Amino acid sequence: MAKKKDDEKKKHVAVVTKKSLQFLEEYINNPAPTGYEWQGQKLWLNYLKPYIDEHFIDNYGTAVGVINPKATFKVVIEAHADEISWYVNYITADGLIYVIRNGGSDHQIAPSKRVNIHTEKGLVKAVFGWPAIHTRHGEKEQAPELKNIFLDCGCTSKEEVEKLGIHVGCVITYEDEFMVLNDRYYVGRALDNRVGGFMIAEVARLLKENKKKLPFGLYIVNSVQEEIGLRGAEMIAQRIKPNVAIITDVTHDTTTPMINKNVQGELFAGKGPVVSYAPAVQTNLNKLLIKTAEKNNIPFQRQASSRSTGTDTDAFAYSNGGVPSALISLPLRYMHTTVEMVHKEDVDNVISLIYESLLNITDGQDFREFK
Repeated sequence: MAKKKDDEKKKHVAVVTKKSLQFLEEYINNPAPTGYEWQGQKLWLNYLKPYIDEHFIDNYGTAVGVINPKATFKVVIEAHADEISWYVNYITADGLIYVIRNGGSDHQIAPSKRVNIHTEKGLVKAVFGWPAIHTRHGEKEQAPELKNIFLDCGCTSKEEVEKLGIHVGCVITYEDEFMVLNDRYYVGRALDNRVGGFMIAEVARLLKENKKKLPFGLYIVNSVQEEIGLRGAEMIAQRIKPNVAIITDVTHDTTTPMINKNVQGELFAGKGPVVSYAPAVQTNLNKLLIKTAEKNNIPFQRQASSRSTGTDTDAFAYSNGGVPSALISLPLRYMHTTVEMVHKEDVDNVISLIYESLLNITDGQDFREFK
């Protein structure tokens, strides 16, 4: 009898709806490279608007939905909207294109990938070329590096490339799209971290549908330019001046090959949200997240992040004289590739953990250890 009760308790209840999933697919498939997030932010805000009281956008494109905008005490839930990409850096006389990074783009996965070059005339298709295996001779094979990967857009001269609207500074994104794998994983490019933007929007949906009234102002923040150094979060933190911030981003599933658990720790996709331990993570806010997870039977994992989390948590924590901040991470396989992979149940559980945690924060709550 006890075992049956335990099984019932552990049964997972889905949070993401069919309508939500349609939005997630559209949102992931839309390109939003660092510095060019506008179109994705429009999609995100249009989905969020039914669940908020008002919204605003800053000069660089960070989008913010607000519930209870007149409240003095302000709580932020935040993710970042931008994806890694490339810039056109040099066009050769014979029409090939060399690139530089916009964010942490991985040169090793580039060869044979299809891409979109964004120009004022529209998208131009291209591929990352690579010499055929038959032509690669010698004792040591040349590995893909930033200096030797190149794009081919089917042109034979620099002039022909430029006639397509391509110039130095054009941004380049991969064209890979969203899919559901084995009815278990969401897969696609830019799950880092547009899935975070999706999850905080789902929190707003749950608050509205469940008719929950919060005693504070809630700021649902989708920041830009995280991939180049947390820049969007730095800007918006100064504008909102929050009292509390809960950040969500991805972290590594460390159970796949070639990852050293001695260095990266042990984290599993499918075993729940990850709470982090780092100087930027405020201890008592972190305890609130853990107690909330335990009380609501939400599975969770723990991660030590050393000196910094490397996420927008750091930007919020060290802003405005110090803002109590914490990080809820989503385990992800194959980060910064075109086949990033997250577990469906983890997505549901991150949404639930943020939602339930908000219900446990009181107006004016003081998170200091002593006064």
